[in-house]
Amino acid sequence: MDKNEVDPIQTDVQTIDDWLRARAAVITQPVAERLARLNMHPNTLTITGFVLNLAAGLIAASGRVVGAGILMLLASGLDGFDGALARTSGKQSRFGAFLDSSLDRLSEGAILLGLLWWTMGQGQTVMAELLGLTLLGSVMVSYTRARAEGVGYACKVGLLTRPLRVVLLGLGMLTPWLLPDLVVMTVLTWYTVAQRVAHVYAASREDP
Repeated sequence: MDKNEVDPIQTDVQTIDDWLRARAAVITQPVAERLARLNMHPNTLTITGFVLNLAAGLIAASGRVVGAGILMLLASGLDGFDGALARTSGKQSRFGAFLDSSLDRLSEGAILLGLLWWTMGQGQTVMAELLGLTLLGSVMVSYTRARAEGVGYACKVGLLTRPLRVVLLGLGMLTPWLLPDLVVMTVLTWYTVAQRVAHVYAASREDP
């Protein structure tokens, strides 16, 4: 979730991410103010979260899925603080936004690849295929927004953005229902891609 990113395409539409960020502010803002007094840099939180997610991916690859899920959720929780810290401390920057977005993609990929490695080793073909489709779909969710904004269209629409994917995947990793969880993730991830493509198509039809 690119919380410290300044979107060059202005839009008045409130997204699910915006709603979640607003609800979480009661927790993130006081913590961010405390971290700002300690002179913590937001990029430090971003990098720390990535390293922890990378460790979670390695743990998942070893088959300790529940432990990996717990660490992933804790690491991803830091993602709720780096943007708040950037705004509170006045340390927002274009590079910070770029770093946050890039490491978010790598963090998600590390977890999914770790699970993919484990499922392939266990001979769980269906689950491995679902993980591959979810990984590709998550990349496309991000790419469609970035490409749309690159050609001048705001594209924050979509049901399953990264925060919800993290929560959904975490729930699957902490319960015995990882397979049905991945079915839901795969379907909703690609549905989100379709939503963004349809949104850009509709917007393009309004061009003079």
